[in-house]
Amino acid sequence: MRVKIVKDYKAISEAAADVVEAALKGKPDLVLGLATGSTPLGMYEELIKRHQGGMDFSKATTFNLDEYFGLSSDHQASYHYYMEEQLFRHINIDPANTYIPNGINPDPMEECKNYETQMKTAGGIDLQILGIGTNGHIGFNEPGAPFGGTTSLVDLAQETVNANARFFQKLDEVPRQAISMGIKSIMNCAEIVLLANGAHKADAVSQALLGPVTEKLPASVLQLHPNCLFIIDEAAAAKLPIT
Repeated sequence: MRVKIVKDYKAISEAAADVVEAALKGKPDLVLGLATGSTPLGMYEELIKRHQGGMDFSKATTFNLDEYFGLSSDHQASYHYYMEEQLFRHINIDPANTYIPNGINPDPMEECKNYETQMKTAGGIDLQILGIGTNGHIGFNEPGAPFGGTTSLVDLAQETVNANARFFQKLDEVPRQAISMGIKSIMNCAEIVLLANGAHKADAVSQALLGPVTEKLPASVLQLHPNCLFIIDEAAAAKLPIT
């Protein structure tokens, strides 16, 4: 477990883009795991700028952590739509090589199995980008999620529903379930980079790094990963003894 503390959100975004760029240069056919929400937006903006300067995504493959269950890919709050708007349509990635769970598959269990198969067929994820919830969730693996879980249909904690309500017109519109990579799926990634910014993430970050490894705090499992980097700003690091 490594920790990189930087000044602010802009520095997080640039440092994360540095990791992705280095990985792509080392392996042009990189399999990259992506996250959504507010945290990675700056990284995506930075990657778009670097693509405009020559950064090549043409041989890369991407897998997203999750998708809301019940939202079609053209729904403006879906993660399909988010990824298209925030990254994919601005870079030269092959759409056939971008994978996101299908949130409207009438058989979600089949969708989960298919997603695991697709990741294995791609050779596994080389680099996974994560955020962290205020309750310590990674992906949509809420407190209590089993460490041995693979991609599955999950129920969202009310805290997560409330946090994501800002992306919807009304709280009632926020889906209560999602298809998410499981913790085992995440831990199988060769390299993990977790991004966190802001004082509201300080408790979760400190518990993930320093607390016991427990399913009550899903991100704590990252202490057991052999190649994991936390990139956090000073506010998110406020409760760490190293600051």
